[in-house]
This record gives sequence, C-alpha cells and structure tokens, in this order.
Amino acid sequence: MDTLPFHPIELVAVDAARNIRRRWSVVAMRDLFGRVVVETGWGRIGTAGRSLVRSFPDEASAARYVAALLRVRGTAWRRIGVGYVPAG
Repeated sequence: MDTLPFHPIELVAVDAARNIRRRWSVVAMRDLFGRVVVETGWGRIGTAGRSLVRSFPDEASAARYVAALLRVRGTAWRRIGVGYVPAG
C-alpha cells in the first residue's frame, strides 16, 4: 500500500479583535485511476466555505502543489494581519 506525501492539514487564523475567523484545509487521496486528488477548502469558520479539487498524475506534483499552497498560507500575517496555526 502506498502512502501519500502528507497527512490532511487543517489551519485556522483567528483575531477576535478584528473579527477575523478563517479556516483552511487540504487533503489528498487517490482516485480509482491511480491519480492523486488534492482537495482544498477555505472560508470563514462556521460556514460551508468553498473548495477546489485538483487531480495530479503523481505524488511529486501533488506535493509541489501543496507546498506552494502552504507558502501562501505562510504570508497570511502580511496579507491579513494574523497568521494561520494548526487547528485544535
């Protein structure tokens, strides 16, 4: 059984003083054809939010995509004034 390059990731950015309550998640799975499917979800905590599903031919390209997404999450402090932290 093969393993995917990462585990599901759930991040939150909360600043009660500025009414910022955001969530972001990413999960990877294999489809029936052996491709790696990456599902990203985001939105305000407590809402349905939005999601995007992308398919990749191999784990390496999926891992590069997720790494790029995480780099963007790392700039949240500059963009929205509060950083993302692991949920829980």
